Amino acid sequence: MESVSNTTAEVTSTVMDCDGNTDAFQKVKSKKSHNKRKRDSSEVNMHEEDSVAAKRPQFPALSGDQLKGGVDEMRKVCVPAHRYTPLKENWMKIYTPIVENLLLQVRFNLRTRHVEIKTCKETQDISSLTRAADFVKAFVLGFQVEDALALIRLDELFLESFDVTDVKPLKGDHLSRAIGRIAGKGGKTKFTIENVTKTRIVLADTKVHILGSFQNIKMARTAICNLILGSPPSKVYSNIRAVASRSAERF
Repeated sequence: MESVSNTTAEVTSTVMDCDGNTDAFQKVKSKKSHNKRKRDSSEVNMHEEDSVAAKRPQFPALSGDQLKGGVDEMRKVCVPAHRYTPLKENWMKIYTPIVENLLLQVRFNLRTRHVEIKTCKETQDISSLTRAADFVKAFVLGFQVEDALALIRLDELFLESFDVTDVKPLKGDHLSRAIGRIAGKGGKTKFTIENVTKTRIVLADTKVHILGSFQNIKMARTAICNLILGSPPSKVYSNIRAVASRSAERF
C-alpha cells in the first residue's frame, strides 16, 4: 500500500511540475501548414514584384550618339595588292550602302592601304560599324559585292576561313589535287556545294572562305573536308543532300 501511494504521489508531482512549467511541452508544427504558409508568402511576394514591375519607369530609347558615349569608333580593313583593281572598279557599290544605309563614313587610305570606316553623329545603330567591316572584309576576300551585301541586309550571317593544310598536311601535287577536288571540273563541285548548302565559297590558293548561316557553313565545311580527305564527289553530294533534306524537314 505504501509503494502504491508513493507512486501516485510521484505522478501527481510530475503533472504539477509540467503544469507549472510552460516550457516543458512544445507544440509540433506540421509540415503541411508550413508548406502552406510558404506558398502563401511566395504568392504575396510575386504579387508585390508584379506591382513593382508595373510601376517601373519607362525611359525613351537612346540615340546612337548617346550609346557611343560621344566618342567616334573606327574599323580598318587591310586590302591586299591583288584586290586594289576590283576595289577601285566597285568602289561606288561599296560606298553607297555604307554611307546611305548604315550612315557611316568610309574612305580608302592610299598611304596605309586600308579601308577605314568611322561612325558619326548620324549613325543610329552601334552594330552598323561591325556590319560594314564584315561587308568590306568579305569583298576583300574575293566574294562578289552582291553576295557580300547580304551581311548588311540580313542577320545571322557569318564568314569562316580555313586552310586546306589545316584539315590534312598535304604538299606538292597532293595539295594541288585536293584543291582540284574541291573546285571540280569547271567549278562544278564548288557550285553544287554552294547550291545545296545555300552558301558562297571562295577558293584563294590554299585558303577556303565560306559565307552563310551557321548551320549551312557547317554542312559546306564538312563536305569540303571530306573532299580534301579523299572522298569521291558523288558520295559527298549524296551526304550533303541527305543532310540538307533533313534540315529542311526540321524547319
